Amino acid sequence: MYRIFNHYVSKAVSSLLVLELLILVGSFYAGAGLRFFHDSPLILPKLEHAFLSACVFAVAMVFSMGTLGMYHLDFRAGLLKPLLLQLMPAFVMGFCILTLVLDTVPGLYIDRGTLMMVLLVAGSGIALVRVVFLKTSDSAFLKSRILILGSGQLANEIGELALRQSYRKYHIIGFIPVPAEPSCVAPQQLLQLDAATSLLSLARQHNADEIVVSVKNRRGGPFPTDELLNCKMSGIRIIDADSFFERETCQIRVESMQPSWLVYGGGFDQTTLRTFMKRSFDVAVSLCLLLLTLPVMLLTALCIYAEDRQPVFYRQERIGKDCKAFHVWKFRSMGFNAERDGKPQWATKNDPRVTRVGHFIRRARIDELPQIWNVFKGEMSFVGPRPERQHFVRLLAEGVPYYNVRHCLKPGITGWAQVHYGYGDSVEDAVQKLRYDLYYVKNNSLLLDILILIDTVKVVLLGAGR
Repeated sequence: MYRIFNHYVSKAVSSLLVLELLILVGSFYAGAGLRFFHDSPLILPKLEHAFLSACVFAVAMVFSMGTLGMYHLDFRAGLLKPLLLQLMPAFVMGFCILTLVLDTVPGLYIDRGTLMMVLLVAGSGIALVRVVFLKTSDSAFLKSRILILGSGQLANEIGELALRQSYRKYHIIGFIPVPAEPSCVAPQQLLQLDAATSLLSLARQHNADEIVVSVKNRRGGPFPTDELLNCKMSGIRIIDADSFFERETCQIRVESMQPSWLVYGGGFDQTTLRTFMKRSFDVAVSLCLLLLTLPVMLLTALCIYAEDRQPVFYRQERIGKDCKAFHVWKFRSMGFNAERDGKPQWATKNDPRVTRVGHFIRRARIDELPQIWNVFKGEMSFVGPRPERQHFVRLLAEGVPYYNVRHCLKPGITGWAQVHYGYGDSVEDAVQKLRYDLYYVKNNSLLLDILILIDTVKVVLLGAGR
């Protein structure tokens, strides 16, 4: 795993992304050269801003492939199905984006024949590199050998998590038991330390790349702190169970997390520069979204009014940054007076209170668009944790540890939890969503906001990811 702007990106994904960017840029020149092969060789150099056009082409295609999930790698899925279901639609989406961009930006124009030839070359190159990448997925570069210190319930969960990974392969060398901890793993997986064998020699003997410390109580007996330090000084990575879970799932495991991990760990960077960049990003993206969706919002308002002639907008108090209350604006997706008894209710996935128009606008997230006004006012961000009502905030803060940590950032129209988890209608769902929210709060950056924006497009277009 590489850590880029606090966000974990796997070696497989980052290597594939860089390689495909280079292939796409090269395909632009190769495709244009083949297009003009029978013409004068002086035509190709006359393409204005050829390198800039090639970069725009590469970025548009990577955006399209990312939106359709081609960088959510699953080596177990094989090759044929992802290529047929993702590559071809991604290229169609990329063609539409490029047609719009290249026709409207001066100096970037490319005729349709040249663009089709470039896409043909690029498609062949992407398919080839994916085949090679799949065939070499067992290479040492993409596989990591790990030792797990501990043999209890937490260690067993870490082992199962490592074996479940679809985009990165782990080889678990074994589990090293510690005193006063009941074993929850198979006896044949245990590796014993004795007076003649140190942790460092054992790690070197098995060529371990990493040691995962998975011991819940490190004060109940002798803990090999000095030996772990020797391993680290010898170049072997040391990581605790909470950090391993964060890295592999892009969540934070709130159930077993210690407060010291939050206090002394990295992340939670709220600098003036970060705040300025986030505010600029919010305004720019929301303004573009407003211009693009204005016809959709006008049509939605007409449909809501035509269905039951009640108020088009819905205004409700929510809790924002620093637990301050504000009023959020949404298109009304439920019938009028949906809470007749005055008692707040969870919004469920198939809520019977939702109208016919409401079913569609909730599924497409059109009901969230009026919150752009909240973003412009500075009450919300475009990306952030979902704002909740005061009643549910009190309920969840009492029963869910660290729940109020999510309120150190402005809530968002979309967010890490919104694109990875569905509508929550229970405390258990709130815990699962909090895992994603805390990961975003801890590691928020402009890069992560852009990735969430791409995932949001995927959710809206394909209904996937939530």
